[in-house]
Amino acid sequence: MRPNIVIFGTPTCGWCTKVKNYIKTQGYTYKYVDVSKDDKALRDMISKTGQQGVPQTWINGVAIVGFDRTKIDTLLAKAKK
Repeated sequence: MRPNIVIFGTPTCGWCTKVKNYIKTQGYTYKYVDVSKDDKALRDMISKTGQQGVPQTWINGVAIVGFDRTKIDTLLAKAKK
């Protein structure tokens, strides 16, 4: 089963680029949402996590704030089962 991955970020965020590249190197696709241009997505992101910092990577609805490779790998491994 392919996980549903959504990455919330901004064009000027270096960590956003790193998380997108990491997800790609792991062989997954994702939906990217630019919260600097999508106010509703920004509000939804803050509502879910209580944080406005990016990147935020949501894997099957579970949010990871920042680039936390261990958490990303754990959630991707769970999605494979």
